[in-house]
Amino acid sequence: MAKRATREAFGETLVELANEGVNVCAVDADLAGSTTTNKLQKAYPDRFVDVGIAEQNMIGVASGLALTGRIPFTASFAVFGAGRCYDQIRNTICDSNLNVKVCPTHAGITVGEDGATHEMLEDIGMMRALPNMRVLVPADYRAAKAAIRIAATTPGPVYVRLGRHKVPEVYDESFAGGLPYAGILREGTDVTILACGVEVAQSLAAADALAQSGISAEVVDVFSVKPLAEDVILASAEKTGRVVTVEEHVVDTGMGSAVAALLAERRPTPMRLVGMRGFGTSAPGDVLLEHFGLDGAGIARQVEEFVRA
Repeated sequence: MAKRATREAFGETLVELANEGVNVCAVDADLAGSTTTNKLQKAYPDRFVDVGIAEQNMIGVASGLALTGRIPFTASFAVFGAGRCYDQIRNTICDSNLNVKVCPTHAGITVGEDGATHEMLEDIGMMRALPNMRVLVPADYRAAKAAIRIAATTPGPVYVRLGRHKVPEVYDESFAGGLPYAGILREGTDVTILACGVEVAQSLAAADALAQSGISAEVVDVFSVKPLAEDVILASAEKTGRVVTVEEHVVDTGMGSAVAALLAERRPTPMRLVGMRGFGTSAPGDVLLEHFGLDGAGIARQVEEFVRA
């Protein structure tokens, strides 16, 4: 199965949108080669701004561009593009409901060898807490293309979480996503696995392993973390009676926490949150997924313990 990083979709899709006449532009913090916005820079130099290593200024420049009618996408590593400029995202973009798209790359532990300082594990929680912000976490390259298109055509702030790690294909070219959107990728009866980002492919692998143990797992891609596709999640929870959330993010504030709040209010359901519970460390991405129990085998083990408890 072919593997591509979700970040690879970023620059390519911006070029496609520009070719189609959409008024997109990119504001990058001196990482255009890594974020892939250099593709837009080469195709449309007048639609690209490099602010240097000045992420907070990047948000200010993007906000100004939005006020002129442009559709700016900010680009940096997630630990900088979300963490270092949270104040500016909150007070400049979200408070004024500006049409800025915050699309950092290199999120999660699969940044790998860059280590704990660069493994952003808190960004979903930070962004979903902000009024006016929407949060999309694509599972693969094609889902990332869809997320960027949705961001470009949705008025107001949108956060798209992109990664460095090459991940297996989940979708074909027809995938369009939505706001909100959650897709059932595998039908099941014993437990619902709700996953986002790189953990979608890993959860599908876990479902295969669980089937060998006689456990029928339903796998749902929570592409849109904010807003949640509540009807899909609630229906699956009612169907299976058990829910496990899986994410490459701290469980304290991420997708699992959003689902837990939904279920607590609308349909109380036995639940387990699988994800990070502290900082990461330095190693190849696949090694870290296995180490922290976020690969297919680790997820299957935790789901089976939960189901059989």
